Parts: sequence; structure tokens; C-alpha cells
Amino acid sequence: MQPRTPATDPASPIPGGGGAAGQDPVQAPLLRADRDGVAWLTLNRPQARNALSSELMAALQDALDAIARNSTVRVVVIGGAGPAFCAGHDLRELRAAPRRETHDALFAQCSRLMLTITRLPQPVIARVHGIATAAGCQLVATCDLAIAAEDARFATPGVNIGLFCSTPMVALSRAVGRKAAMEMLLTGEMLDAAAAKAIGLVNRVVPPDALDAAVEDLAASVAAKSPLTLRIGKEAFYHQAEMSLEEAYAYASRVMAENMQARDAAEGIDAFLGKRAPIWRGC
Repeated sequence: MQPRTPATDPASPIPGGGGAAGQDPVQAPLLRADRDGVAWLTLNRPQARNALSSELMAALQDALDAIARNSTVRVVVIGGAGPAFCAGHDLRELRAAPRRETHDALFAQCSRLMLTITRLPQPVIARVHGIATAAGCQLVATCDLAIAAEDARFATPGVNIGLFCSTPMVALSRAVGRKAAMEMLLTGEMLDAAAAKAIGLVNRVVPPDALDAAVEDLAASVAAKSPLTLRIGKEAFYHQAEMSLEEAYAYASRVMAENMQARDAAEGIDAFLGKRAPIWRGC
């Protein structure tokens, strides 16, 4: 099932990374469509199961960097064109350039991309169908939220080809429990969508024909919140997760006290007490 792009804002190629403005969208490695504060990014290498080539990662990096500076975007959705979400790294590209320096650069590029998603001011939702394997599974684990179709499958199968999924392990081990992560990493076996939800890799599982509607509903729900509050909360969530319990409470207390000084916090509380809808100003 291919992701639906908003009809009011047709998908367009992303400049950079080989997707220059005016390029045929069929050939562009990444497509973008914006609507109602949501940026829809579509990995567009369907013939390669949207494998993360250097070109595709560069295009996605450029798009996310631009979105980080765009206050009109409240939420980002990442999906894949064609029959799959993402099959991981492009193994043909890896083998075509076997030099250590090339591999260092490519995995550093991927790590930077994943960190960008985590540090992006806007929440990021993965729209998952088909397979999400290796670095594709890493991408799902890195996104803040994920909705999967019932027929989606997940795996970190590098161990089966002699290449342990070490970088996917970083995101996976932070998204699910250690035993579940180790089983995926050591066996390389596929998980169905229900099992992925059970271990916390995805938030929701829906029928394939309901995937777009479910993602749109979740994106709209998040986008309706104060963008300032979303930014503060997302940053605090990941920052405190690396702290001790005592440090986390001290840090979170400071964040809440600072958050209370914001106009949006005052507006939200006043609106709640006054039984009316808040008007967010983003400050």
C-alpha cells in the first residue's frame, strides 16, 4: 500500500541529495508534502525497498534540517513509497565501495541522521508498512511515535549475513526492553506488527487500509498542541532518559518551572479553567 499524500499540497522532490528542484518526483529519492502543520516525507526508492543510500540519507537530512527551522511545521511523518517502509542500508552501495573510509563516512552519516530526528524540535511519526529491517527498523525505533499496518514486519537481520546490526542496536535498545532487543539482534528473525507493538517498538497496529487515516489522526492530535510545549517536552524526554533518577527529577523540575513562565502555559491553564479552547502563540 502506498502512502497517501495530501491532495491540497502535491508531493514534491526535496532539494539536495540528488533531488534537485524541478526533478521528476518519480526519480527524486525523497518526496515532501505539507498540510495543516504536518510535513509528510516519503522515502522514494521503491525499487530498492527504500534502502538508505547515501543520496537518500542526504535528502532526508536536508529536509529535516529545513523543517527544524520552519515554525509552521508542527509534526513530521516519515513513510515509504512502494511495497516497503525501508529495507535498511543499501548493501550494493556498501559492497561497491569497500574502503574503510567510505564505510566510516556512511555510518557516520546515518548516525547523524538518526540524531537529527531525536533532536528535531517537532515530533516525528513513522508510518510503517511492508518491511522495516536493519537501519529501517532503526529508523522506526528512532522516531518518536510509530503506527504500523497489520502486515508490517520488523527485523535486525544483519547477524544472518555476518554484519551485526550495531548502529540499529543503539536505537532499538532504547526503544524496547533489553531481552527483546537482544533476541532481535541475535536471531535476525522477523517480528510481526502485533509482536512489535507488544515490545513497544510501535504504538499502534491498524489494518492496512486504515493506516493513512490512523497516522493522519495521530499527527493532527499532536499538531493541535502548543508547538513550544512540544519542543520543550521532546527535548526534556530524551535528555532526562540518560540521567540518574535524582538528576532527572532535578532537571525536569527546572524545565517545568521554565515552562510555566511561557505564555502558552498561562494560556493553556486559563483556557482549561475557563472551559474554552486555547489559542497557542508558540512562546
